[in-house]
Amino acid sequence: MNRRTALRTLAGAASLAPLAMLANDPSIAKSQGPDGPPPASKLPRVRVHADGHLLQLEDGRPFFWLGDTAWELIHRATRDEVSYFLAKRGRQGFTVIQTVVLAEFDGLNEPNPLGQRPLVDNDPLRPNEAYFDRVGEIVDEAAARGLYVALLPTWGDKLTAPWGTGPRLFRNDNLPVARSYARYLGEKLKDRTNVVWMLGGDRPALVDNRKRSDWPNQQSLASGFGPDQDWRPIWREIAAGLAEGTGATPICLYHPQGGDWTTSQMLPDEPWLSIHGMQSGHGGGHDQPVWDFVTRDYALSPAKPTLDLEPNYEDHPYNPWPRWDPATGYFRDHDVRKQCWRSVLAGACGVTYGHHAVWQLAGARHEIINHADRDWRDALNRPGGNQVRFIRDLLQSRPFFRRMPDQDLIASDAGRGGDHIRAARDWDGTYAFVYVPRNDQRVTLNLARLNAPRLQGWWFDPRTGVGALIGDIPAERTEFVTPSYGPDWVLVFDDPAAGYAPPGLSAAVT
Repeated sequence: MNRRTALRTLAGAASLAPLAMLANDPSIAKSQGPDGPPPASKLPRVRVHADGHLLQLEDGRPFFWLGDTAWELIHRATRDEVSYFLAKRGRQGFTVIQTVVLAEFDGLNEPNPLGQRPLVDNDPLRPNEAYFDRVGEIVDEAAARGLYVALLPTWGDKLTAPWGTGPRLFRNDNLPVARSYARYLGEKLKDRTNVVWMLGGDRPALVDNRKRSDWPNQQSLASGFGPDQDWRPIWREIAAGLAEGTGATPICLYHPQGGDWTTSQMLPDEPWLSIHGMQSGHGGGHDQPVWDFVTRDYALSPAKPTLDLEPNYEDHPYNPWPRWDPATGYFRDHDVRKQCWRSVLAGACGVTYGHHAVWQLAGARHEIINHADRDWRDALNRPGGNQVRFIRDLLQSRPFFRRMPDQDLIASDAGRGGDHIRAARDWDGTYAFVYVPRNDQRVTLNLARLNAPRLQGWWFDPRTGVGALIGDIPAERTEFVTPSYGPDWVLVFDDPAAGYAPPGLSAAVT
């Protein structure tokens, strides 16, 4: 997410509601109960499944990463706002909240709403205990809502800084400082079982000297870094410090800059990296071929899970850098669904949804970044944020760990860009999913790849999570045309002998 921040003041955005009203919102009181937020609970830790492609909980149950980017939650949200946000996202079926300890927008000098700064005199060796106690409280409240927290120890501008406020706290010439800070943070949160760690923070891990003129290498070089600049030693120290502090080998990801230079390319051999990540982002236009990035990662050996940690945000302006043309409009819910569904059916272990107003907590207290068109509380009710849970519902209504991508199910042209179709099935051929992004779109499927002479077919609506029965279908080459309304649809096929419930309505165990 290259946020070359074209700032607007809130005064010009008449649609943005005053967030001071949150304190009187009855849904907050309901979510908190008479004595504040619900008590913390220990959730089973997240683990990588034995097949290397998917995630599970330590008790063996499937875990589908359905994330939301709330990057500024720790830095900008009041207690009531945190409670409101976590309660809402918990009810909407999210499983992971991605947020940052040392935040992007002057997160070292601008205090949180409790008046706390994270570090004394911006010294990573002198953490403010009250601030980090508050981080622990937020993690605990997330656990009480059934949510995991993908916690970034620092945003990338505190380290790589080709752009952003900074300052650069962690450098190649002070590696013990990075390790000590991470050790402190790991020790502070070691008993929180709902934490997974995410390094990076929207920045590359090194300068790619082969592409000096391309973003973000061009920005790195212009900022004074050399063509051989390598920040990986710093990230290694942070990962090592987290391991020392937690007393375990933690689950770690890395949140990269946007584009196709994913962690599998820039961090291919890092032993601390548990899950590969990418950011199909907001600057490459509609229908970035994220399915190709996922397919590339899925084929690697040894296998690691992979996922899109930041697809195009709902209600984000279309490529606003260096200047936004309002005629190009915003990414809306259909854009979100297309990228999320296609990356998951390509083999990802989950996906992260995001909303342009939510990540920044857009509202009256802060300048609006890159033309956000509403406040963050209104954004929590946008259609895309309510619809992404249906991906999780559908996948968990069929045997979860046997799922695999299979484009050979598509006998016709799978299409490109906005027309691209993705398919997946289970190893045993008892079910298949095919995502078709357009209404009135024709697709021919080779259903003989499934292991039954006849199949039960469904049109599954990714906007409502409801499946409409097609009926009995022979397991042979068959053409389908998506319904004329929509626009997008998921075809579901089942072996009737498997006895599956209607798609999305009943969770399978394995």
